[in-house]
Amino acid sequence: MTQHNVDLVVLGGGSGGYAAALRAAELGKSVVLIEKDKVGGTCLHRGCIPTKALLHAAEVADAARDAASFGVRARLDGIDAAGLRAYREGIVAKKYKGLQGLINARGITVVEGTGTLASDRTVHVGDDVYAGTDVVLATGSYSRSLPGLEIGGRIITSEQALELDEVPASVVILGGGVIGVEFASVWRSFGVDVTIVEALDHLVPNEDVALSKGLERAFRKRGIASSLGVRFASATQTADAVTVTLEDGKTLTADYLLVAVGRGPATDGLGFEAAGVVVERGFVHTDATLQTDLAHVWAVGDIVRGLQLAHRGFAQGIFVAEQIAGLAPVPVPESQIPRITYCSPEVASVGLTEAQAVAAHGADGVTSYEYSLNGNGKSEIIGTTGLVKVVRAAGGPILGVHLLGDRMGELITEGQLAVAWEAFPDDIAPYIHAHPTQSESLGEAFLALAGKPLHAL
Repeated sequence: MTQHNVDLVVLGGGSGGYAAALRAAELGKSVVLIEKDKVGGTCLHRGCIPTKALLHAAEVADAARDAASFGVRARLDGIDAAGLRAYREGIVAKKYKGLQGLINARGITVVEGTGTLASDRTVHVGDDVYAGTDVVLATGSYSRSLPGLEIGGRIITSEQALELDEVPASVVILGGGVIGVEFASVWRSFGVDVTIVEALDHLVPNEDVALSKGLERAFRKRGIASSLGVRFASATQTADAVTVTLEDGKTLTADYLLVAVGRGPATDGLGFEAAGVVVERGFVHTDATLQTDLAHVWAVGDIVRGLQLAHRGFAQGIFVAEQIAGLAPVPVPESQIPRITYCSPEVASVGLTEAQAVAAHGADGVTSYEYSLNGNGKSEIIGTTGLVKVVRAAGGPILGVHLLGDRMGELITEGQLAVAWEAFPDDIAPYIHAHPTQSESLGEAFLALAGKPLHAL
């Protein structure tokens, strides 16, 4: 065996891992980054970036289909699956090349292979041993399935959905969370017959119920069917179709079944527990600083229980690298991390839902306000409906901001600032939101909660 000694060994090259590597190198540390596939991880190659490329293509398809309503003569002749793949892969390739350039410029050594952690803060890759003064675990996540539901053939996950060389005629989607509704939105824009099956009572069930109900109305209007509050029972497939049976006896037949029931932490078989890292139901246990139960071994991203978001892992990677370098970074609480679901209409939120706020402060300790995008000029121009909902402590600061509507995800950072800085509506109300923009809808909500609504009764 050959041993290589460095300041930091990072196991996993996704958003959290490469962020930790880049920041540590920037702070003067020698870094080895171990990745079994490609640096960039799920987000760059099989998740965030390729799916959002599909969503933009879907937006273009909708614009062509609806062009006449804007006084433009255009038509949608169909979807070119090969052209769609080339567009998507071109974006991923460009971002991948840019990331490789950054890593090389920082002097980070990239090792391709599967790493196994040992108790002495070493990671074994084949016959090589990489020893770090510190080790960051950032091995990411995988697509979950359900007991007895085997992936294969016409039963697919999001990874296989991205690789389809056709636009199917019909799809059943098992799961109404982020991944499920995003693919439903894409496929419907491409003309696919889509049905979502969700065991809970609402789509995007982790969001404020006002957003969930608004999204359900919008999806019905778009022709996306949903079966809510009913559990999956079984699935059978033939060479040409898959049939899904629900617990209420209803059956659904489609070209494909997309299994979108969430992602699990990728921690099995990597030596974590044998090395002394505590793992709870697949997730790595850490303290508030993201250090594991093994000294100088840290964990970031999807293997740490909480929101499974690329930007969360990215921020955690930076946070850990700065601690290793002796700095004193301030952690960002989960409640202050913005969340966006990029379907049409978009769902964006930060902070507490109204139900969570009531649970924390009592029914009398919370007030909220909803502003419909029907009153917003820019939203009318681009042809979207939806709402802004702001939740505040009674007589106190803003606790949550919740948005629904096309392009509304671009506004959530303002909501994050309001929540993180514990702003009062009166603090924000005097600030001017440019006209005509969708940001005015947020301004209207803050004005209303400050006691001076202009466009609301």
